[in-house]
Amino acid sequence: MAESLTLDHLNDVEIKTKSIEQTLLPLVKQISTLVTHRERSFCSERSVRALARVGQAVNLAIERFVTVGETIADDNPEIKCDMYQACKDARSAGAVIENLCDTAFENSRNDRSAVVRAARCLLSSVTRVLLLADSVVVKQLLHAKEKVSRSLGRLESVTNFTEFVKAFSQFGSEMVELAHLTGDRQNDLKDERRRAQMSAARQILERSTMLLLISSKTCLRHPDSVTAKENRTTVFCQMRRAIDLIHYVVKDGVFEGGGNTVKDEGQTLNEVLRNLDSFIETTRLTLTLADKDSLNRAVDIVIDRTQDFTDSAYTSHEHRENIILLCERIKIQLEQLVRIASGLDQCEGSSPTHEMELAVSTCLDSTRELRAELIATAKHQTNELPSVIRTGNELVSTITNSAVTSNIEVLQETAIRFRETVDHIAEITKLLRHLSANDNLQVIAKHAEINLKIYAPQVVAAAHTLAQHPSSKIAKENLEVFADMWQSLTLDISSICKEVMERQKVPEKQTYMSLPRPGKHGTTNKPLKSVRLDVDEQEKIAKTGLEMKLATSEMEAETERWKENGGTVLEENNDIVKRAKNMSSMAFSMYQFTKGEGALRTTQDLFTQAEYFAEEANRLYKVVRQFSYQVPVGTYKKELLEQLDQVPTHVQQLQFTVKNPTVGKAATFIKVDTVIKETKTLMNVISKVVTTCFICATQYNLDFSVLANRAGNGQFRDGEDGSGAGGIGTDGKLNSGSGSDASM
Repeated sequence: MAESLTLDHLNDVEIKTKSIEQTLLPLVKQISTLVTHRERSFCSERSVRALARVGQAVNLAIERFVTVGETIADDNPEIKCDMYQACKDARSAGAVIENLCDTAFENSRNDRSAVVRAARCLLSSVTRVLLLADSVVVKQLLHAKEKVSRSLGRLESVTNFTEFVKAFSQFGSEMVELAHLTGDRQNDLKDERRRAQMSAARQILERSTMLLLISSKTCLRHPDSVTAKENRTTVFCQMRRAIDLIHYVVKDGVFEGGGNTVKDEGQTLNEVLRNLDSFIETTRLTLTLADKDSLNRAVDIVIDRTQDFTDSAYTSHEHRENIILLCERIKIQLEQLVRIASGLDQCEGSSPTHEMELAVSTCLDSTRELRAELIATAKHQTNELPSVIRTGNELVSTITNSAVTSNIEVLQETAIRFRETVDHIAEITKLLRHLSANDNLQVIAKHAEINLKIYAPQVVAAAHTLAQHPSSKIAKENLEVFADMWQSLTLDISSICKEVMERQKVPEKQTYMSLPRPGKHGTTNKPLKSVRLDVDEQEKIAKTGLEMKLATSEMEAETERWKENGGTVLEENNDIVKRAKNMSSMAFSMYQFTKGEGALRTTQDLFTQAEYFAEEANRLYKVVRQFSYQVPVGTYKKELLEQLDQVPTHVQQLQFTVKNPTVGKAATFIKVDTVIKETKTLMNVISKVVTTCFICATQYNLDFSVLANRAGNGQFRDGEDGSGAGGIGTDGKLNSGSGSDASM
């Protein structure tokens, strides 16, 4: 029965809300217990009976769970078919789990594979039930958003005060409903950037509601005023943009119907510099034509982003010249690095030379200097921010006074100076966004800059309306609410400036930028602080850890097939199998870490292990590339190469994640979660590669002794099994090695 379950793996499903993750936790724990017991070589009769009870409990819980799912389906016809199918699949998988737990314990690979397949199917189907239920919540939120959009349309079209009061009353009640739903959704979202975007949208809707009320009343009272219409139109536009952003976040970046889209904020300089450092690091391992292109693109992006600093009218000549010179130096040094790496890539050995290490170190020193210069430039400008904001506040007061006295000449002169002040503050905010260390600050800074540019000029427009109607109470109130918005935005920017610049004061700890090489021993000035995950954090990553465990089980099953095909002699000469088993062992130790077990005790242990895992994947990539030369041209070779081409990308992404420095417990946990996910993804890719290699080997009766000889000529640096450089050794324990994370 287990063989018939062929649901999509859970790897294809991304859980985006905390509530779904928390609902899955008990099931994840139970399934993890079942899989672990099934892989033991021996279990007592008592353990077998306990295991049978767990299987029954899982099936009973699934039955109750799917009953609720079917009730939801009955109330929502649009998901009924999919929900019933998901519930049916969950029932089937639960029954399989119970049946497997009831059978006598046998330590056979087929039995273990059946448990793994059933576990995957159960997790997948239950997750789909939860996602379908979540789609109902999303539908309610989008429906509330549509009601607010329609109310905005009615408000914009009213022509008399009575209709406006009635329409605004309805709009207010609908806004309250939307505020509650979006608040709940914001708190439930896992992704930091999405939470920040939702927060920004909700904030602009809240702040703009009063502007909408007053500007609409002003427009109705003074229908011939162009500036009053400009105020009202701006508010409507901003509120619609906020509503679009809510839709964007709820649908996670997907718009239906081909309407206007809201693009994610572009990469900041902080991000592209980290990306460039990662590309520089990868030259130690391999340098293909694609790597060269990626490196050149990364440099071009960095130079392009620095123009926000060099083109700013408020950047000093000295800082501008330093940034340009450092960019040119980086380009020259990278050209030298590429030449050295290209020459090394043509050699038989794979270990970097002293010349190569020196070139990499020189490039990284230059990017570090550039980062320091950018921080110094931003600091120079942010030191002026308080005085610039004070000047802006004084100008707003002058604008208000000149509007009350209808002094148009002074109003226009002051407006010019005020626009210059706004531009100055916007430039500083842009630099702050580039230096923001996390997604939350980047999003807040970006939206603060946009709102400042849009709403600050409306202070001048409102002043012109008052200057035209100096005795109008509503026109004066209109100017006051726009001036209040100006005050709120400048307070936001001051707060962002303080937080961003305080983070830049944190001293950057020296890190290991690569794994230890033969004859080269890296050291740090002081030991890195390592921490352990608490129980809550372990629970949050339990599901991802279990998915990795299931992936390692599949990998082990694949390598066992090689053994069946030719016995131990073939395995000894089969470097693909040995590399795959090394990676499976490493991934298993990382799974144990998510449960608070095994040799990896701290976050630094995990990051170190992930580095070894990525390097072992790179070695396997080279071996399989050699193997692919023996495979005749055809469908199998094409499939193998397509799968193999994915490996360097995932290796690089994992290395980039591991080397990304973090500060604080929350940021470190996010890094842990990301490392586990990246490792799981790479593990799944490698599993597919190994499977295809097996198919090719059996199809064409290929010999692996040549591969083993080639691999031995430089592939294994620290021992035949590749474990001497660090990571999981033959005894299953973590070997000593350097760390790479600066956050601990």
